[in-house]
Amino acid sequence: MAARLLPLLLQLGWVRPGACTDPPGGGWLAGTVPEEQRCTVERADASLTYSLFLQRYGDPAQSRHPRNRDRGRGTVPAFRALCTREKLLAAFGPFPVRLSTANTYSYRKVDVPFQEYVEHLLKPQDPARLGSDTLYFFGDNNFTEWGPLFQHYVPPPFRIPGTSPAYSFGIAGSGSGVPFHWHGPGFSEVIFGRKRWFLYPPDKTPHFHPNETTLAWLQHTYPTLPPAQRPLECTLRPGEVSPGLQGTPGVPARAMGPHWWLLQVLYFPDRWWHATLNLDTSVFISTFLG
Repeated sequence: MAARLLPLLLQLGWVRPGACTDPPGGGWLAGTVPEEQRCTVERADASLTYSLFLQRYGDPAQSRHPRNRDRGRGTVPAFRALCTREKLLAAFGPFPVRLSTANTYSYRKVDVPFQEYVEHLLKPQDPARLGSDTLYFFGDNNFTEWGPLFQHYVPPPFRIPGTSPAYSFGIAGSGSGVPFHWHGPGFSEVIFGRKRWFLYPPDKTPHFHPNETTLAWLQHTYPTLPPAQRPLECTLRPGEVSPGLQGTPGVPARAMGPHWWLLQVLYFPDRWWHATLNLDTSVFISTFLG
């Protein structure tokens, strides 16, 4: 991998899912955690080529290799439509899901029926509760039982040579998240809700406690950081385009109607420290490149 790797917020284009008949937010609970409007992660739109992606964010040695980008992401609305609260409960309510503790190492695992998780455990984060005592649904997915859902997901178009994609799907309550940790590269996107990301390069270890929640870190540690020591950050969110976006660079003129959606995906490079914070009850999926 190149030494110069950066996270990237990809705007992969605009899609029109058609008439929206699902409840606002997919029927998932909106949160009260405040959103920081500032985004310090570099942005790129759908004009970014695979070659430029590898040069700037991946492996420059592979930048001349051709890559087929013809497969569009038009099925994203179909995947999103299946991720409402009502539809997920109807399709997967009795199936077990594996929960992990929401701390850096996520050692403890607990299996519960999906319906029990949604109806009894999926709650806003208690600020006084440790991440090591908070159960979180992300990953450890059963791709056989949940296959009818994942077959509708179209992943981001870019790959790092020599890696294979692996999906991690999850749902978590407002104020929940995972404190700082690192792993290999990948992409993440939010299907419903909002998720705030904090990122540091591999050589800049953040100050945090592995059992403290991201919410506690944001409330107690983040305000004390000098500007030069603050992480790169951005809030990942899907959403309908409002008329107020007219004239915004990168927003097509046709995207003024109430049913055009911006497809945002965050690319996190290899071994970058990152922490996440769900501002609402969020449905999200990551594509790990292992």
